[in-house]
Amino acid sequence: MNKFNLNSLIRKNILNLDPYMSARIEHHQEKNSIFLDANENSFGSPLSFLNSYNRYPDPMQKELKEKISDFKNISTSHIFLGNGSDEIIDLVYRIFSRPEIDHAIIFPPTYGMYEVSGKIHGVDVVKIFLTEEKYQLNLNQLEKVVNPYSKIIFICSPNNPTGNDLNRKDIENIIKKFAGIVVLDEAYIDFSNQKSLSTEIDKYPNLIILQTLSKSWGLAGLRIGIAIASEAIIGWMNKVKYPYNINFLSQEIAIKALENKDLFFFHLKNILAERKYMLESLKEIPIIQKVYPSSANFLLVKINFSSKSIYQYLMKKKFFVRDRSKIILCNNCLRITIGTHEENECLIDHIRKYSIQKMKM
Repeated sequence: MNKFNLNSLIRKNILNLDPYMSARIEHHQEKNSIFLDANENSFGSPLSFLNSYNRYPDPMQKELKEKISDFKNISTSHIFLGNGSDEIIDLVYRIFSRPEIDHAIIFPPTYGMYEVSGKIHGVDVVKIFLTEEKYQLNLNQLEKVVNPYSKIIFICSPNNPTGNDLNRKDIENIIKKFAGIVVLDEAYIDFSNQKSLSTEIDKYPNLIILQTLSKSWGLAGLRIGIAIASEAIIGWMNKVKYPYNINFLSQEIAIKALENKDLFFFHLKNILAERKYMLESLKEIPIIQKVYPSSANFLLVKINFSSKSIYQYLMKKKFFVRDRSKIILCNNCLRITIGTHEENECLIDHIRKYSIQKMKM
């Protein structure tokens, strides 16, 4: 078992930080009150029908957190909301890693912002590649790399761009043994049969789970990321975050969306059905070497030749997919997001036509 000590992981400048206290932290926006404390424009905005937007948003997103809490059956005290998961990743580095001293560990191929954010903070990012073909964690290699300067491990499951679930026992083994912070990115968990670890957060004081409203909830434009962690970790995130990191409009729309659970499940069911359709259809096309199993809302597809040519062909047809061929272990691979049935049918048709052209050459 790890010897986890939260305060020993936090940067000294953060431990000694007196957080900025915004006006809305001191006085919440109670109804029928007059607020003359935040230098807002009391006369309203030029858009009269949006008059409430002249006030600063709730800095702690209380109502939105309550909606998320109800849906996920997780206490609001375990929830932090960020301006996308990218803000939360940035906060993790800012709180727990010392520039030019500590390092983070990632498992490529994986989400690129773990490395980019580390570089921005001057933190070395150590790479341990997933196993070939099955894309699973290499625990033996991890044990060789971990040292006293290892502060953060990032794990993405279901993984992006490979789409597969990582072995749950391997993930739990890392969380239990590692004395630092483990960030488990579950952005695509709603598309998976694997159960989220979020309901077991009390068992793991060093675990931060990332989720989002961008994928299964279809709210990517609002930029709302979710962190689920111990109350202590959530407390530090609240101290370090920007005062009003989630705008009023994003909170308002997200609250309304979370009240429409039936439509959420309807769309989720359709995405899963279309994923199956796409997987089966792509497998039948001769130029497709492999369609990797997916627990996400996309498929990783390996082409028999350079993926760049079919990528460019699809662009000319106004279909934009992601060429992942430059990423380690994804040679000649495209990442294809699941669209509507009409979009998917049209894409399959274009790929079939391209395959016929290629076979004649």
